[in-house]
Amino acid sequence: MTQKVINEVRNIVFHRLATAEAGHDWLHIERVCHNAELILADESEADGFVVRLAALLHDIADAKFHNGDESIGISTARKIMDDLNVDQKNIDHVCLIIENMSFRKSLDGVQSYSSLELSIVRDADRLDAIGAIGIARTFAYGAHKGSRFYSEDDGYRSVDAETYKSGNSSTIQHFYDKLLLLKDLFKTKKGKEMAEDRHTFLVLYLDQFYNEIGRPKAK
Repeated sequence: MTQKVINEVRNIVFHRLATAEAGHDWLHIERVCHNAELILADESEADGFVVRLAALLHDIADAKFHNGDESIGISTARKIMDDLNVDQKNIDHVCLIIENMSFRKSLDGVQSYSSLELSIVRDADRLDAIGAIGIARTFAYGAHKGSRFYSEDDGYRSVDAETYKSGNSSTIQHFYDKLLLLKDLFKTKKGKEMAEDRHTFLVLYLDQFYNEIGRPKAK
């Protein structure tokens, strides 16, 4: 029964996100699910059903593409699971994971909810935000927003949740506001291990980027 539900949810998500923005489309979901399976193999205490549902549904209606509405993803996921008669306890758990996935939550300084399943799915999602894939996604979304590649002001800065949400900066600035910070936020052992190489690639990429534009690397 649980595998049947997973297959049905997978089919729903595939059709809904098949033509979404490249960084948040079905291929992103597929990669996050793959990462989650790799982490899940090391976390025998986790509820695999909840992890797999949350990995599939975590970006079903991203607020960035729905006028900043942070409730629509949760309500959409809840309806999908309700329609498939998923147990209410599992529905609530998946919705709590979706609600607490975003990087912006870490900028608020308040961790209102935690679970092993959240750590697994969030680590799986954050792995897709760094490394070669993370760079591709960052420039794809920057192009979607019409952002400049870089500016003279790029570099580390103090960013609160509202500033981050506004997203009014260059694509390279997003490296400093988020991507380079993610390595230290991973919670699972496997997630941390996988993040190391991807973070190193980010640093090497920025070195090459600044070399090619003839500027010293931003501090």
